[in-house]
Amino acid sequence: MLDPEGSVEHQPSSSFPKVFLIPLAMLLAIAALLLLAFSATQQKEPDFYTFKVVNIRGKLVSLEKYRGSVSLVVNVASECGYTDSHYKALQQLQRDLGPYHFNVLAFPCNQFGQQEPDTNKEIESFARKTYGASFPMFSKIAVSGAGAIPAFKYLIDSTGEEPTWNFWKYLVDPNGKVVKAWDSTVSIEEIRPYVTELVRKIILKKKDEL
Repeated sequence: MLDPEGSVEHQPSSSFPKVFLIPLAMLLAIAALLLLAFSATQQKEPDFYTFKVVNIRGKLVSLEKYRGSVSLVVNVASECGYTDSHYKALQQLQRDLGPYHFNVLAFPCNQFGQQEPDTNKEIESFARKTYGASFPMFSKIAVSGAGAIPAFKYLIDSTGEEPTWNFWKYLVDPNGKVVKAWDSTVSIEEIRPYVTELVRKIILKKKDEL
């Protein structure tokens, strides 16, 4: 076709945009997928209550049931020099503050001095009969080193404190975040104010929501 000047009119080529449309669409799709993956990662950031563990009776249970309450996680042993004082104090703490806003979560461990040699059934019987332990107990596990269960690895990574003996204590808030850790030498009475303060905050928050 001739234009008024007599020259040939060139139609703009439609192939130029198409060449770039497909790669552009692919880039947008990849970006959307990456954004979704990032969002999912952010939403699934682990906390202590996201883990599953085996209870003292051998059943796999989710720690999610303790979300919204305070937990004091302890690696216990039946034949340790700290056994008597700690079990008595832990049960008193459970009696005073639990089980709705607070729980002691006891994890037997035989890693230190071989002082938890018995079976889960024997461990539970000892704790219940000797100390009237009413707090949740879990299956015997490793709490340090490469064999530590994921829940304890989370406690260690969160605090930088790895158990080196029996009766280490980790305080976990209602959202599953670790507040503080104490070694075997720290008594439960020294820890009680920290626990009480967190429980008090839960109670006040529930009152405000009424």
